[in-house]
Amino acid sequence: MERTFFIGNRQELYALAPDDSLILLFAGKAPRHSADEYYTYYADRSFVYFTGLESHSAGFVFAARKSAGTTKEYLFLLPPDAHAERWTGARVKPDEARSISGIENIEYLASYPAFLERELSSGRVKHVCLDLFRLNSEEPDTPAQREAKHIRDLWPAADICDILPAIRRVRLIKKPCEIEAMRRSCEITRAGILAMMKASRPGMYEYEYKAEYDRALTSRGCLEPGFPSIIAAGKNNFCIHYYDYTGQAQDGDMILNDVSARFDGVMNDVSRGWPCNGRFTEKQKLLYSCAYETSEYMFSIIKPGMKMSAVDETIHDYCGQKLVDIGLLDKKENNRKYMWHNGAHHVGWDVHDVVETPDVIAPGMVFCVDVGIYVEEWGIGFRLEDNCLVTETGCECLTRSIPRSIEEIEQAMRK
Repeated sequence: MERTFFIGNRQELYALAPDDSLILLFAGKAPRHSADEYYTYYADRSFVYFTGLESHSAGFVFAARKSAGTTKEYLFLLPPDAHAERWTGARVKPDEARSISGIENIEYLASYPAFLERELSSGRVKHVCLDLFRLNSEEPDTPAQREAKHIRDLWPAADICDILPAIRRVRLIKKPCEIEAMRRSCEITRAGILAMMKASRPGMYEYEYKAEYDRALTSRGCLEPGFPSIIAAGKNNFCIHYYDYTGQAQDGDMILNDVSARFDGVMNDVSRGWPCNGRFTEKQKLLYSCAYETSEYMFSIIKPGMKMSAVDETIHDYCGQKLVDIGLLDKKENNRKYMWHNGAHHVGWDVHDVVETPDVIAPGMVFCVDVGIYVEEWGIGFRLEDNCLVTETGCECLTRSIPRSIEEIEQAMRK
């Protein structure tokens, strides 16, 4: 991404922030794994979205003061440290950070406490805006949550406000450069899925499928998937988020995968299911046709102005009727018996993208059309998940080139 992208994102955020506010965003730090080993560092996605910085070095802070119609920006980085950099690699230098982010005022982290004291004691700041998102009550505090507590203790008159709703709004509509990055991520994902299809055979272990997928990504410059790959065979398909990779495909098993590639910060989310031996059985064809026809129908009707909630509702209603038509359900309203999860979620910088949930669909949104069918009594479980870009007049399936129909899948798997 060009730095104009990150500058523009920040300008949109400032327009939504209250006057006389201090906006603080934190890159985060890698948690400790065990002993003296740490997890791989993964920068907060909103921090990256607004600054472009996702160095393996941790702890960056971005600050912006909005007052009198102007905004002044600051970025606090780790200082040079020859010994630390010998172990963990070069740290981002101020000039490099300016070039990437477009932020001119760069200081080292040691000066951040004094900066915060100065700002909050000045009388110019009425609101301190932080991303206070918490997934559940059992999670440890994030850097932003810890800072909110610190500020409440020392400056109780400061109004702490959650900037997350504004962040969600800015991230909702994808810009042309994001869409191009997603197109590239879809091309890489296609290569990975095709590699698995072509290698597929009875007796193959799930970790072997994963190895095929990972090799296809790394050979194209994608060093890790957008999220941990879900690759399952047979009975393991009935665990929606399965990560063990220890199962072995038996002749007649369906292979389920839910995978991604990340390019220039943006990721996709694609699911495909196929018979490990390359030929669908009659029951597999019945179920797969229900999912495929539902997906095709959805891509024919999605357009601006449609209610976002109607996407999931229509997927379940339409596919439920298909399951009635083949004699599996008594009535379509009982579709949740075999359709275990929702049929749509936004995707972009996160796989379940941090965006404002819209009432109606608008051009520039990207979300998944996800049709999952799980029939344990038949031993068949899979999902067909594609990425939908909403256009001015309708929508585009960004992942259509990844084999989707029974005929396309069987053709791709022929040795």
